[in-house]
Order: sequence, then structure tokens, then C-alpha cells
Amino acid sequence: MSLNAALRASISADLDQTIADYKHFHRTPELSMQETNTAAEIASRLQALGLTTRTFGGTGVVAVIENGDGPVIGYRADIDGLPISEDTGLDYASTADGTLPDGETTKVMHGCGHDTHITVGLYLTKHLVAHRDLWSGTVVMLFQPGEETGQGARAMLDDGLWDEIVRPEVIFGQHVWPGAAGHLYVSSGTAMAMSDCLRVTVKGKQAHGSQPENAIDPIVLGAYMITRLQSVVSREISGRDMSVVTVGTFHGGLKENIIPDSAEFKLNIRTFTEEVRAVVLDRVRRIIEAEALASGAPEPEIEEMYRFPRCYNDPEETDSFLTHVGSELGAERVHVSEPATGSEDVGAFGDDIGVPYVYWFFGGYSPNKFADGQTPPGNHSPFFAPDDVETTLETGIRAALSAVLSKVGKDRA
Repeated sequence: MSLNAALRASISADLDQTIADYKHFHRTPELSMQETNTAAEIASRLQALGLTTRTFGGTGVVAVIENGDGPVIGYRADIDGLPISEDTGLDYASTADGTLPDGETTKVMHGCGHDTHITVGLYLTKHLVAHRDLWSGTVVMLFQPGEETGQGARAMLDDGLWDEIVRPEVIFGQHVWPGAAGHLYVSSGTAMAMSDCLRVTVKGKQAHGSQPENAIDPIVLGAYMITRLQSVVSREISGRDMSVVTVGTFHGGLKENIIPDSAEFKLNIRTFTEEVRAVVLDRVRRIIEAEALASGAPEPEIEEMYRFPRCYNDPEETDSFLTHVGSELGAERVHVSEPATGSEDVGAFGDDIGVPYVYWFFGGYSPNKFADGQTPPGNHSPFFAPDDVETTLETGIRAALSAVLSKVGKDRA
């Protein structure tokens, strides 16, 4: 819906401070499920608006904005950073360090844009609190940790979120990506892929490199497994279905003349339906176990590291969202897009209680980044950072307010 003139004026008046806050969060990222300082600052800012905050899932922060009778709406923003060394050259680039679960130290960056999401979420809250005269109902603000590892939404839910917080009737959320600043992109129905991440420990038999006949080489065996896994997509599922199988790491051995007794690789699987997901996971396990058997090796260990649920935009709510946000931003700036093969755990908030949700993307780059067919850096790149910060943040705030007020606004259609 088109925003009230006073609300638009407030957004404009706050933009300099909004950008300053964004830069602050960009400088100070924290790893998934370790967002202690980030969560504390979010809670402090929400409390300064007169709101009571609750903690769920360790570092998840929730605030409920109550404003009389009306619908209950949820809005989610994720808050974690990534183990990436930033290479943007920005004067507000992150130099933060973090420690991974295995104890390894790493540089940390908001390489997926969650600094943008935090900022938009806080200013959405601020504008709703400051303009209570424009709406009536309840808005549940969800600041979620651990999206990057698929842990955060589940941790908040398992911590009793919907047992203790009023349940919304619809949930909204959004994500910055390498699209044009000022534009939105949304899918109806399936919006993002499900994801499964597996760690495979290949077991062999150690021997001197000069005596391979005394060994069962886990590096050679792992190589056969990885090569054969490439046939899952091309030969195990229908061409009408989508799946991606990616092996992202492979580690084995410490010295060139020693055949080790084990090796390890990690793979990531993306699918759009539970049926295809089940088939792919079954075929992956079959191939790994069969290759070990063929090599006379011990049974390998296949460990589930994490998984992402479906992200399915309710078609009716998506149509409503398109109408209202198109009215605010201009229909030419709101695009219906194909499902993304990336993954998100936002859907768990709605799916767990049977509530519809709409999740969309908003662009972060100025037109010159697309000149001559160029493609700007994408999410999870050490170079990712919106270059048109003002338009990006303003669009995110306007889109979020338009979506929420389409349900609770006093002049909603």
C-alpha cells in the first residue's frame, strides 16, 4: 500500500542515521549462533523505543509491538555474519575475528547482507512505534540468529517461541541480493530451495606411499565417490525436476608419501520438493556406501551437518503483497521471479504453526554495476556490499512497512 506522507517524511529524515547504523553493523559482524553483542545491541535499541524484548534460541531477539485491536503480523530479520575475509575496500569494512565450532579462527564479514536486514528491521520497528496513529493491531519482530547454518529458526522454535509469543496470522521477511537498488523480486509458491549438508568420512587403511598394495587408499576412494556423485543429477532424477549436488571440501592426508587411513569431504544438496529431496539423499548414500564396498573399505560415516526447510510463498498472500508494494514503489520496480536455488530457514517460523508467509529480495546495486553486461558481486562473496546504500535501505524499509501496513494499517483496502 502507498505509505502516508508523514511516514515517508520520517523515513527520509532518518536516512543519514539509518546509513550510519548500517555501517556500524557492517563493521561488527558475528558468526552464527555467536551473535552476543549484536543481539545485545538490537535488544537495547528496541528497549529504547519502549518495547520489552525476549530472547529465544540463545541469541534470537523478539519484541512485540502492541497497538490495539487488529491482525497479528510477524516480520523476521536475520543477524549473523559469515566466515569470510572482507575485500570490499570500504572505509567501514569489517576487520572482526571469530572462532568456528571446530576452534579455527577466521575473519568475519556480513557477506550475505544481514547488516542490511538488521538495520531495516530496527527502522521498521522505529517507524511503527512512532506512527501508532496509522495502524492498529500487533506486530511481532523476530531478529533471528544462525540463518547461515540453518540452526537459528529451529533454535528459536525449540525454545518455545510460539508457546510464549502471540502467533501471527502472516509472516513477512526480505533479503538483499545483487539486483538493482530500488527494485524488488518475489516468487509465488516455491521461493527457495531446501538444502542438506553432509559430512562424509571415508575410511581406509594407512600404508607407506611406496607400498600401495598394503593400503586401502581413502583419497582414491573419495575421488571415485565424488566423481560418481556427479551422476545423481544427470542420471538419477527426472529432467523435469531440479537438484544441485555440490562437493565443496575435500581433505585427506598430511604428507605426500603416506597413504592416510581416512579422508573427509562435505557436500551440499539443493532440491525444491520433498519427493526429489528423498530420492537424491537416498542415491547419494547408496553411491558412497557402494563405492566403499567395491574398494574393500570399511563402511564410511555419513553425518548430517544441517538442513534448510522449504521456503514457500503463499500464492494468495504473495498476490496481495505484489499489489500493495507495487502501489508504493511502482509496479515497474516489483518483479515476479523464478525460485532461487539458495536456501533459507525463514519458512520454519510459518510452517511450524501453519501460517502463510511471503519472503522477497531487494536489490543493492546501482545501474553502473550492470553496465556492459557486468554482474555485480553476489552474496557470500568477499566483495559483496551494496554500493547504493541509501536506495537499498530506503527501499527495504518502504517495502517492509508497505507489507506490514497492508495488514494492520487503518487505511488498508
